[in-house]
Amino acid sequence: MSTFIAAFLFLLVFFLLMSIGYLLKRKSVQGSCGGLGALGIAKACDCDEPCDRRKARDAKEAKRQEYLAKHRII
Repeated sequence: MSTFIAAFLFLLVFFLLMSIGYLLKRKSVQGSCGGLGALGIAKACDCDEPCDRRKARDAKEAKRQEYLAKHRII
């Protein structure tokens, strides 16, 4: 019985740590196949027009890429 409890607690701690990592990084979970990106799907929804949150994220990423290109070392 003690082995079962130890295994259960180990898995519980493992899932807790995984959930904390997900909450901190806010990154979608991807498998080894690359997720939806490998299928050529740019977004998870079937909307014709992206939502405001997606537009803001895309604008932020575009600014970041522009900054990185402008301040490139090599």
